[in-house]
Amino acid sequence: MTTVTYAGTPVEVDPEGFLSQTDQWNEQIAAEIAAEAGIAELNDRHWLVINFMRSAYLENGAAPSIRTLGKASGVPIKELYDLFPKGPAKLAAKIAGIPKPRGCI
Repeated sequence: MTTVTYAGTPVEVDPEGFLSQTDQWNEQIAAEIAAEAGIAELNDRHWLVINFMRSAYLENGAAPSIRTLGKASGVPIKELYDLFPKGPAKLAAKIAGIPKPRGCI
């Protein structure tokens, strides 16, 4: 594991940059991860998806797939791609501080 600093807090990440320990996450860390990914500011729709991803992971132990995310989060898949370019489920999971969803490359 590698340690990086987000929002003044050292956190452990895997080789792809996903937080290794979900309890190290907070909204300031999310904002910095998003900025690194090219999302300058997280709006209400971003937070809806991020919070959905976190709660789904904490309930089920697995991050939701893009299909589940589009159906259950209330945000259509097309909009997910606008909010989180280049792989919404993977990027939203990274920003949410949870492991990469299965099936994402």
